Amino acid sequence: MDPGMTREELIALGMDAAGAEALRKRLAALAPGAGSAEIWTAVSTGALSPEVPHAVHRALYDRVFADWDTGKAPRPAWTPSPAVADGSNVAAACRRLGLSDYAAFHAWSVRERPAFWGDLIEVLDIPFRKPPSAPADLSAGPEHPRWLPGARLNIADACFQADRSATAVIVQREGQPLERVTVGELDVLSNRVACALGALGVGAGDAVAIAMPMTLESVAAYLGILKAGAVVVSIADSFASGEIATRLRIAGARVAVTQDVVLRAGKTLPMYRKVVDAGADRVIVVPAGDDFAVELRPADRAWSALLSAPEHFEAVERAPDDTMNVLFSSGTTGEPKAIPWSHTTAIKCAMDGYYHHDIHPGQVVAWPTNIGWMMGPWLVFASLMNRAAMALYYGAPNSRGFCEFVQDARVNMLGVVPSLVKAWRGGDMTSGLDWSAITAFSSTGEASNPDDYLWLMARAGYKPVVEYCGGTEIGGGYVSQTLVQPASPSTFSTACLGLDLYVLDEDGQPTNNGELFIVPPSIGLSLSLLNRDHHEVYYEGTPSGPKGELLRRHGDQVGCVPGGYFRALGRADDTMNLGGIKVSSAEIERVLNTVEGIVETAAVAIEPPDGGPSILVVYAVTKDGAGGAAALKPAMQRAVARDLNPLFRVHDVVVVPSLPRTASNKVMRRVLRAQYNEGA
Repeated sequence: MDPGMTREELIALGMDAAGAEALRKRLAALAPGAGSAEIWTAVSTGALSPEVPHAVHRALYDRVFADWDTGKAPRPAWTPSPAVADGSNVAAACRRLGLSDYAAFHAWSVRERPAFWGDLIEVLDIPFRKPPSAPADLSAGPEHPRWLPGARLNIADACFQADRSATAVIVQREGQPLERVTVGELDVLSNRVACALGALGVGAGDAVAIAMPMTLESVAAYLGILKAGAVVVSIADSFASGEIATRLRIAGARVAVTQDVVLRAGKTLPMYRKVVDAGADRVIVVPAGDDFAVELRPADRAWSALLSAPEHFEAVERAPDDTMNVLFSSGTTGEPKAIPWSHTTAIKCAMDGYYHHDIHPGQVVAWPTNIGWMMGPWLVFASLMNRAAMALYYGAPNSRGFCEFVQDARVNMLGVVPSLVKAWRGGDMTSGLDWSAITAFSSTGEASNPDDYLWLMARAGYKPVVEYCGGTEIGGGYVSQTLVQPASPSTFSTACLGLDLYVLDEDGQPTNNGELFIVPPSIGLSLSLLNRDHHEVYYEGTPSGPKGELLRRHGDQVGCVPGGYFRALGRADDTMNLGGIKVSSAEIERVLNTVEGIVETAAVAIEPPDGGPSILVVYAVTKDGAGGAAALKPAMQRAVARDLNPLFRVHDVVVVPSLPRTASNKVMRRVLRAQYNEGA
């Protein structure tokens, strides 16, 4: 396929005359080879640049792949070069293990699960106080594995194995220069946290909450709590005090670490007050600025008081299955599921970073997130356990400032959510920036828009997007990508290493469009819940696999694409992803039903027809005189922002006389989704 375009065609797509002529000459000079993938590689890396209008990128992409047979595989926007593939961690594993290619590697990782995890632990050089007798004991069956039986360790030790002078964290406050913190400095700071917690009476197994933005101090607090043998209770800073109180209660946390306020985009938002109102007995408080913006209670302590604590601390040894972190994920009832992460869960995070994201020592990893969501702890382990640095920006990620931070910090692996990419693109926030240090993007949280992701790949001279889908109860992903496989926008190329999956229809039969089920066991898969029956949530009533395997429920709808690829199709249950945050319909409806004039509501997530993040639509049954949708929508938005999360946005309200229900009185949200899509 000839990729050439005329000067007139390029001008019609938004280029000026000089730029169009220069690009036409670059295209004419290419010697790309015969196949569409080879031609596109030559065009995307040899002729196009981020300054060329996206309409030109898209037109060339469509022209090059006009004859591509999508019945065999999706159209790739990136194909690994021999140098990239051969230099990957996956290729190194294949050479070490004598395996022919990635397909053989994945098959081996599933067939020989204990051996796979044992090999990874050796490669990452996980430090043990007492080594395990074996990688795993699977004698109790796949639902009840024992990982690293007999071992003693503290997984925080695995985060400090790089040279002490190497960079561990790069931070930037809004309007301030970059700051670099070494491995040794982070080690000392986290040791001081551990010592200070001991002075407060916090011991092994005690719960300590962190409710604050993702900062150097929150990372040090996280690692210090782990070193003390205690349990981190992860709470997102965006939650209202009532939601914070629920999480403190479920996890039994009486001590919390937080900020006085949150400074973002010129706004000052309360943080310490929310934690106090939530009922925390003692709070360690970090000032967001140079001085405290609030007055502390007598029982609470300023972060600066920790800095005089001893700088040496030997991490408390724990058993591999001891809880190190409690995180929360929405189920289909109003109260969030409390999911314990053990000291082995971090190994899953590190594995996904090592193999699927191809993180190497000395690289820089950025992912706008929060310690309250699983990607916060994931970032800590995936970067530090792989001897890489994490990059943290204290301002809003949907800003020009963050995009400049990516450039200035020389970020190599950049994590995103689709709504963030849409904001960057819509605001032209990356214009003129050099993102050439990026070797890969990664995306999670929501279904992505293919055109937005073609635009994103072009920002770094066409680097792959590692689509990454999983959950808190998995400790990472179940489906992803590698840097040895072609990347097609908004598709996944493989089940994650160490586990397998099936896509089944309502009769439990394999299908190309249905509900995804995971084949256990794997390090990272949860083994218990604090406030639910774990077996009932994940295993009860699941079908058997085609080979008789025990299957684990996850709740995602997935489409199978030719060539072994997958697409995310949203949730199969009554949870949804809004802005990268998983929340249940019941949680939202509990808040909406408090709005004056409301009888009952049904919250549903609508997937846009062209792909991309879900939007929240509310069906409402109202009392007489309550007013129409236009009057109700602002009141509903205020209630959600006040009582649940200000990041959630009500897109539309539909007033109905009644909600469709099953014979057992369950609201049929699938019917409502179908009705809304039909009327769109």
